[in-house]
Amino acid sequence: MDAHALRRQGWSISAIARHLGRDRKTIRAYLNGERVPEHRAQLPDAFVPFMDYCRQRLADDPHLWASALFDEIAELGYRGAYSTFTRALRRHQVRPHCEPCRAATGRDVAVIAHPPGEEIQFDWLELPDPPATWGVGSHAHLLVGALAHSGRWRAVLAEAEDFPHLVQALDRVVRKLGGTARRWRFDRMATVCHPPSGRVLPAFAAVAKYYGVGVDICPPRRGNRKGVVEKANHSAAQRWWRTVPDALSVEQAQSGVDKLALRMDERRRRIDGASATVAELAAAEPLLEVPTRPFPAELEVERTVSPQGLVSFDGNQYSVPPGLPGVQVVVLHRLGEDYLHVLTAGRAVVAKHRRAPGGSGQVVRDAGHVIALERAVLASFSDRAPCKSKVRRPPSQAALAEADRLRGTGTSGSASAERVVIDLSHYAAVADRLRTAPTPEEDHGE
Repeated sequence: MDAHALRRQGWSISAIARHLGRDRKTIRAYLNGERVPEHRAQLPDAFVPFMDYCRQRLADDPHLWASALFDEIAELGYRGAYSTFTRALRRHQVRPHCEPCRAATGRDVAVIAHPPGEEIQFDWLELPDPPATWGVGSHAHLLVGALAHSGRWRAVLAEAEDFPHLVQALDRVVRKLGGTARRWRFDRMATVCHPPSGRVLPAFAAVAKYYGVGVDICPPRRGNRKGVVEKANHSAAQRWWRTVPDALSVEQAQSGVDKLALRMDERRRRIDGASATVAELAAAEPLLEVPTRPFPAELEVERTVSPQGLVSFDGNQYSVPPGLPGVQVVVLHRLGEDYLHVLTAGRAVVAKHRRAPGGSGQVVRDAGHVIALERAVLASFSDRAPCKSKVRRPPSQAALAEADRLRGTGTSGSASAERVVIDLSHYAAVADRLRTAPTPEEDHGE
């Protein structure tokens, strides 16, 4: 429209092209009627001749990889690129529908009502490539718990995902939330339920009874059933984990995710036409009180004794008797108790300490360990000056005598050589005598 109007005003094609920011050939084609708006020249679709073959192959095997099918039709003469091929598969809807594999996107979903104080959703978030100083392997483990009604969430870093660490992280999460809801929802964790059947394990049933809550297990392959905690996982991974530097300790990282969770409480939500922040909604939820102490699960972690006779546990360090540097020991702590024990590989208790607050950075030393360590260090200490390295010390007479013996040039060596080198005529006489059997007289004489 603008090109025709400007052309009627006497503008040149070059001037119109510069004014509209288009190529001169494009302006000329529109002005000459060679091109019509919203009508582009349709190139022949190279995929159409192969469409029936692809439909048949995917009807036989609905889960056949597109790359494998692309290799087949490439041998049949298809010359398009792989991206063009996959785009054609989606445009023509060649792959048949598979309901079990279909995601929630593009299908009907129901809005699930979450009454206040009714449900907390829990999920493990595995975070790849943690700092090497953490010593947790290829993944860090973050347990995220979210109130389904208000959306408030809290998270706790754990060393592993086994049963004792799960119980410890659950207790810390519900205390950070200010209480617990009436029901806990999990996906099919092996530490919570039997994954194929969804039946809650007896060990975790005892945990639920201790906290006075019910347990709900999500149906298989239904991550949207606990979408509140899934969205919290996404926020923690993108807004916190992507920015964690290598030099950060576990305690500092935990502080960072706590600060992010507090900032997320400022989000505004609209429920029943009223707008409120997540913090205001969470404060109004009728949560149950948490027991004074955590569920008494036994937590065991392996540690290596440092040269100073210390082992680390939960952000603190505890002493062991001297003589164990570099040895693998086990730190045993029953959740809720004020003491922890340090055991050897043979389950012998070598230390018992009162547990310091987690993440406080304290060094807890037993007085007996300190005295024994000082004695061991002083006993091995020498006040002599270090040996001089730039001195001349030739071999001593004893070393020279031993060298002569090895060479066979000494007195004892000469005597030994004289005994070995003998006249062979004695051997010849003995051999002649043995060729014939001795007479009885000779035998008696001998």
